[in-house]
Amino acid sequence: MRVALMGIYTLWLRDITRFLKDKPRIVSSAAQPLLWLFVLGMGISTAFMRGGNGSPEYLRFIYPGIISMSVLFTSIFSAVSIIWDREFGFLKEVLVAPIPRWSVAVGRALGGSTVAVLQGAIILLFAPVVHVSFGVLQLLGAFLIMFIIAFSMTSFGILVAARMQTHEGFQVIMNFILLPMFFLSGAMFPVGKRLPIWMQALVRIDPLSYGVDALRQTLVGKNVLAGIGSFPIWLDLLIIVCFGAVMLTIGAYYFEKTE
Repeated sequence: MRVALMGIYTLWLRDITRFLKDKPRIVSSAAQPLLWLFVLGMGISTAFMRGGNGSPEYLRFIYPGIISMSVLFTSIFSAVSIIWDREFGFLKEVLVAPIPRWSVAVGRALGGSTVAVLQGAIILLFAPVVHVSFGVLQLLGAFLIMFIIAFSMTSFGILVAARMQTHEGFQVIMNFILLPMFFLSGAMFPVGKRLPIWMQALVRIDPLSYGVDALRQTLVGKNVLAGIGSFPIWLDLLIIVCFGAVMLTIGAYYFEKTE
């Protein structure tokens, strides 16, 4: 077990070090969520007010969704480094190292999750700008939920990356999955009963819906627009944790079978 923990720590530290040394990556990956929040969010919020619904709190509503988007995209695409490592031979060296292969999947999942949480923390710094305030317990809860979302989505990315041979194929598959997953998560609009039935069904099978719902309940409560708190928060956490556990287990299995 000590050897496995050392392997997990080494892979986790490698991901964190690479992230902290890559300043352009930090800036560029934070810029896109802020563009969605302040440009698209303010534009849609203005449209709501002109329609007479008076929804100046729309920015507060989408704020947790934008954080989830940042965590989602960072988590998934952190797994693409597995394919780069395979192409450059680093993954082969790791797999022949005297550590359990499942620890490789766990180490990569923890590394990608930590990087994604750091990205989400950058967006959290803009909370006062969108008039979102929270206490210490809410902040700790938000970090916990961000980590659960990040771990689940990184595990999903690892599962896909373990079966892909080229990063171009990984990008195509992930883009095909990520955008529907994000748009159906309720990040940009309430996912109440006013949605078509077919859309409600897709929302319920989207694991990110539960992460966004939990983060929104934690950061802004249940009084901003309709549709908040669509699910009990314990159910949100249970589903996203189970999803991550299943993805990581299957991903670790594929690492065990890799020749």
